[in-house]
Amino acid sequence: MKFARTITLDESDSRIFDHVAQPGEWAISGTFEFSNWTADDLVGKKKQAFSNGWLGLSSFGRATFVGVTSLADLEFQEIIDLLAQKFVTDCGAPSLDIAYPVAKEEVDFMISICDEHPINTLLMVSREFTSNGIREKFRHIKATDAELEAFALHGSLE
Repeated sequence: MKFARTITLDESDSRIFDHVAQPGEWAISGTFEFSNWTADDLVGKKKQAFSNGWLGLSSFGRATFVGVTSLADLEFQEIIDLLAQKFVTDCGAPSLDIAYPVAKEEVDFMISICDEHPINTLLMVSREFTSNGIREKFRHIKATDAELEAFALHGSLE
């Protein structure tokens, strides 16, 4: 099974997002965060988060790039549990029982995006409002022989 982790290629995410994901976090599209937004909400850093930000699951921060990596069965369950808990604590879901199926659906969707790409592929997302709601497009940069860690910045950005 494959899933995505946030990648930091440079420090630009710290300048374009209000809340930045940390390198190496498990990540999903996170478009649900914008479900009640309108085009009027798209200003400044909020516009950047909407337009091209992946959602890091530990921090609920945003990242421009994610990398496709392996996901163990145990990690799959941990990611669903983490997201369900975030839905309760950060998004107002009334219980874990209600949040869990929604979290699983989000995780399954991310797996479907990643499964069609080789390990180490970089993914980018773009979003726009349409008359039918939010439309997402996914682009990729093909994997090379280098591991993603060779390109990620580790440590503090300060």
